Amino acid sequence: MKKWMEKAVMDYGMIEAGDRLLVGISGGSDSLALLDLLNSPMVFIPSFTLKVVHLDPGFDPMYEGYRILEHYLQANGYANIMEKTDFGPLSHSDYNKKNPCFLCSRLRRKRIFEIAAEQDCNKIAFAHHRDDIVETLLLNMFYAREISTMVPNQRIFAGKLHIIRPLAYIREALVKKYAAEQRFPVSENGCPTSKTSRRLYIKNLLNELERENKDIRQNIFRSMNHVKMDYLLTSQAKNSG
Repeated sequence: MKKWMEKAVMDYGMIEAGDRLLVGISGGSDSLALLDLLNSPMVFIPSFTLKVVHLDPGFDPMYEGYRILEHYLQANGYANIMEKTDFGPLSHSDYNKKNPCFLCSRLRRKRIFEIAAEQDCNKIAFAHHRDDIVETLLLNMFYAREISTMVPNQRIFAGKLHIIRPLAYIREALVKKYAAEQRFPVSENGCPTSKTSRRLYIKNLLNELERENKDIRQNIFRSMNHVKMDYLLTSQAKNSG
């Protein structure tokens, strides 16, 4: 796990000496695994500092996971910002029934950007792994009509802030296994859309395809580093024009 995380960090120049990271924590196994790995001794990565942010989406006013996560962060000495929001219910209300995931994600990102500025953090670390990157590629192709995905080191606001994804090389199954072995206090996803989302549909589709070819996800991931521009419609359109 650590070897592949450090390799991804180095390959994409995610962390530089003196960086101030804000690590986004959902309470799920992926984000807790990322936090644990970032907080463990590094071999090739320069020194940096980190703070943790957790935004409760607000689906359940009595959500016990918030208290459990807060206790875990405090017990392990993490500087943290914990906030309760109404982003979840708002995104699923009559105001926005058509695409709740888009609005919820947008509101959470906006608030995390604000917190990064308040805390003087220059990089935000999210726990998106290799499977997330593959699924996002297909999601954007199927539903957004474009070829794009999450990038491991994303420059935003003219370079004042970067979003980094240190788990970019690591398979989801390995992340889940690590989290289980470490016995992190993983919280259940309370989002009512999580069981019917487009992302889950893509995940299940890939699982079906892997029954015939176990390398499907790996092949898709590698294909993003082997793009033949001469064989895309955009290159043909430019040449004909």
